[in-house]
Amino acid sequence: MKKIIVLTLLLGLSTSVFAQKHPPAPPHPSKNELISLKQKELDKKYNTEKKLIMNHPLATKQMKRDQMKALNKRYQTEKRLLRQVK
Repeated sequence: MKKIIVLTLLLGLSTSVFAQKHPPAPPHPSKNELISLKQKELDKKYNTEKKLIMNHPLATKQMKRDQMKALNKRYQTEKRLLRQVK
């Protein structure tokens, strides 16, 4: 009887210790979740770069216009690539 109790106790402790060492793996995000995450990052990056360009103290209007054209072109191509992956 004592052996059974001791074995059960040891088995219970070993499984709880093993579970503490190796937590279950987090679920992997789906493809759509990854794409939406990338789109949010792209939008955030675009908005910060746009703000930096528009608030630059030394850039002229023509320089800002040229930089915004380049930024918009790059943004559109990256958005198109993300849509193609879907």
